[in-house]
Amino acid sequence: MRVLFSSVPSQGHFYPLLPLARAFARRGDQVAVLSGAALAADIAAEGFEFLRAGASAEELFAEAARRTGADAGAGASPAAVAEFFAGARLDLGGDAALDAARAWQPDLIVNEMFDLVGVFAAAGLDVPLATVSTGPGVPPEFLGAIAANAAPRFETRGFPVPTALPAGRWLLETCPPDLGASQAPTSAQRWTLRPEAHRGPAGDTTSPPVPAPRRPRVLVTLGSHFAAPDVVGRLLDDLTGGDDPLDVEFLATTLPGTDATAVPHKSEHVTLLPFQPLSRLLTGAAAALIHGGAGTTLGSLAEGVPLVVWPQGADQPVQAAAVGHAGAGIGLASGPVDPQALRDAVRSVLTDPAYAGAARRVQQQIAAMTAPDQVAADLAEALTEH
Repeated sequence: MRVLFSSVPSQGHFYPLLPLARAFARRGDQVAVLSGAALAADIAAEGFEFLRAGASAEELFAEAARRTGADAGAGASPAAVAEFFAGARLDLGGDAALDAARAWQPDLIVNEMFDLVGVFAAAGLDVPLATVSTGPGVPPEFLGAIAANAAPRFETRGFPVPTALPAGRWLLETCPPDLGASQAPTSAQRWTLRPEAHRGPAGDTTSPPVPAPRRPRVLVTLGSHFAAPDVVGRLLDDLTGGDDPLDVEFLATTLPGTDATAVPHKSEHVTLLPFQPLSRLLTGAAAALIHGGAGTTLGSLAEGVPLVVWPQGADQPVQAAAVGHAGAGIGLASGPVDPQALRDAVRSVLTDPAYAGAARRVQQQIAAMTAPDQVAADLAEALTEH
């Protein structure tokens, strides 16, 4: 079987697809990934075929901002978000993606929730589509705006118009019950897919080892888009300053491809490492301070690690609220945060056993979800029945 995965050109969108893509590869199926050049190295490391199509994330942000006057990365405007995912992305790469997919001839396309290129290719080729969810739901006004913005791009080519998202035959739900599964109206069959903390390819030794903790360790990561060195440096100084310093050690990362030594900070109790698989960074962590990306949130909870979520944009406030509602951590408000409030949140998550208990409960719920190998087998069987 030939399975084509399609993703926005960003590690944060691509990595949650990897468990299922690897499961298809283990079955002996041919796997390809349709995306932008930013993911070429990650895709090559997995041994998947890379179908390059579309603009970079930076180009898409710039074009969406030019068209709407708003920053899609901030996530505050449905119109700006819809222009990024369904306007600029389809206009700057939809036809090229369709041509690449047509040449590859997939039997199944798998996209992540915000990837409209995969929906576009599936509609144009009349190929079954499965959509991997991105966490505890997306506000309906955002999904509605994305679908509405995509509609004319489908109509002008005579493709079936997605009236709602997700638009595929299957919705592969990665969110455990305590975080609130996505409630988007859809006719898709809802199956669960167990999420996991991102792991590197088998045999990968490119990242430096994570040292063993000497005291309680807190992981600090703002993901693959928001973790600019100066932002991480200020955050670390806020965490380690004040008159009541936390008696912990911090492990922090910055953006992919960025030298970790470029992060300016003053603390002696910080270890900085290059961007690398989350599963390694969580080793020995008693808690994590994260931005609230869906992959990072679910991956951390899959390891039973309680969280402080400081959302930076996009749908991250939704993740922060879900984590707080589940009791598995503290969700902060977006925007500037008072350093004392930040330290208090980290201290509470470390010292109040209720947070760790709730995180373990969510971890157990994730463990009970359908394993990627079983989902791959079930999808393959469903395709043979039609």
